[in-house]
Amino acid sequence: MFSERIRILRKERGLTQVEVAKAVEMSARGYQDLELGVMPRSDKLLAIAEFYQVSIDWLMGRTDQREISR
Repeated sequence: MFSERIRILRKERGLTQVEVAKAVEMSARGYQDLELGVMPRSDKLLAIAEFYQVSIDWLMGRTDQREISR
């Protein structure tokens, strides 16, 4: 679920894997691995959620609500 959702977000914004990797301070290969199914460390999960402005629960498939509850 996570890998699918980050791929969807990236494509919706017209970004490359390299661009997202740079934005969340990861190697391009590290980010590519996430899109291939590797689960992120908690700090990278938070960075990705903040970058895309979505909830961690949505990224992890726990909810269908993308928005962050404030």
